[in-house]
Amino acid sequence: MDSDGIIVPVLGVLLPIIISLGAFVMIAYMRKFENMERMSIIDKGLSPDLFKRDRVAPTTIRWSLLLIGVGFGFLIGYWLDEVFRMEEVGYFSMLFIFGGLGLGLAYLLEERRSKN
Repeated sequence: MDSDGIIVPVLGVLLPIIISLGAFVMIAYMRKFENMERMSIIDKGLSPDLFKRDRVAPTTIRWSLLLIGVGFGFLIGYWLDEVFRMEEVGYFSMLFIFGGLGLGLAYLLEERRSKN
């Protein structure tokens, strides 16, 4: 059908529902397999505390440094656009460069923390 038909409105309604259901199923299966993994560890006589990691702090550091890098990338991209008229190229390149630098810094901080 053409764009004036019924397909576009139906997709507009069904797409958020399908995405939400898919996310829910994905999270449910991740939890199920994580529980199965822990149960198999307990069945083998090992303590599940041996494999536990502190996930909150490294994840928070990683996301904060990534978002700081992305924000700084937007700022430098805007500056490149204003000064050199680079338009989209400046934004995308600086986003990837500074986002990657933020993730690299997060990796170095996590490595230093794990050594201590």
